[in-house]
Amino acid sequence: MAEVLLEHHDSVAVITINDPERRNALTIDLSQELADKVAEAEREANALVITGAPPAFCAGADLTQLGNSKDEGLKRIYQGFLAVANAKIPTIAAVNGAAVGAGLNLALAADVRIAGPKARFDARFLQLGIHPGGGMTWMLQRLVGPQTATAMTLFGQILDADRAVAHGLAYARAEDPLAVAKELAKAAAEAPAELVRTIKATMRATDAMHDHEEAVALELIPQVASIDTPEFAARLAAMKARISGR
Repeated sequence: MAEVLLEHHDSVAVITINDPERRNALTIDLSQELADKVAEAEREANALVITGAPPAFCAGADLTQLGNSKDEGLKRIYQGFLAVANAKIPTIAAVNGAAVGAGLNLALAADVRIAGPKARFDARFLQLGIHPGGGMTWMLQRLVGPQTATAMTLFGQILDADRAVAHGLAYARAEDPLAVAKELAKAAAEAPAELVRTIKATMRATDAMHDHEEAVALELIPQVASIDTPEFAARLAAMKARISGR
């Protein structure tokens, strides 16, 4: 049985890490398969949802492989969640269970997180006697701020779904996080593919800016380009038709 499943629902790709007996722990081979599936999804979809086969989202890196890993081995374990972090299409993590260690990294790598009732966000690195890796401290602090990140990373605090939402780690809590994630993804799925990718790239660029005028200048070129597309002309004509028909 494949350890990483890829399904397409119109222009929404759904990737499921499918190793439930090992709580979807990341191995080198699984991480490579995940990276390959993300690349495939980017070619065919406008949005990507990633989840884990119950009962966990992802229990982190396989500890047997982690214990034997040096620089290159660790980078190969990182490659799966880094593929999600670097995806050109918008990504949503449907966190249906525990996201631990590198599994937390996988959740953090997505643009948006939907937390199910059994979601648990657990850094766990300190408790295992290992330094965080894969950019976890950077990703976590950007989302929740230094105080909550410190509580999670150095004081062992685990956030459930409600606390994750309260601290900005998750966008929403849902009884069925996968269903909500797929519904949320529809807006991007139904939009012009190139426009979706351009907007995501712009948001990444403006996130690092500190000057409003710089952001205005950066957005101006792709906005003008989008106004000249057939997709915009068709949507504008449809909107005018709706207004005139009222």
